[in-house]
Amino acid sequence: MHRQHRRRLPTAAAVLTLGLLVGAGGVTAATTRSATPKLGGTWSGKYSGAVSGTFTLRWTQTAGRLRGTINLSNPHGQYGIDGTIVRGKIKFGAVRVGATYTGSASASGLKMSGTWASGRGGGSWSAHKLLSAPKVTLP
Repeated sequence: MHRQHRRRLPTAAAVLTLGLLVGAGGVTAATTRSATPKLGGTWSGKYSGAVSGTFTLRWTQTAGRLRGTINLSNPHGQYGIDGTIVRGKIKFGAVRVGATYTGSASASGLKMSGTWASGRGGGSWSAHKLLSAPKVTLP
């Protein structure tokens, strides 16, 4: 007398639940899109409008806070800056120049753009992150 064991097939609900737990790629991708981009490093950019020129931006990022320096071509000089980045929206300012910058950063953290304003007027700006090659030590 053999007792036959019947294999139970998973229900559609069990398969769907297992798929969500194992292959949470869709959930992870949605979470990643809303994450704050990493903007620390060196950036090269340009601005136009009431005043035009180029800039080099160097800053560090701690959570959503940004601090560093900006070298402007017009008005020429290096100025301290601080700002914030929240869900890809960026705000920063060069206090001594009286300029404020707002805009957005790409999810990759490699590009950003927006508008600027100061007592001299306003305009648009854009920047890209400068990437450096890793240092290799040869024997």
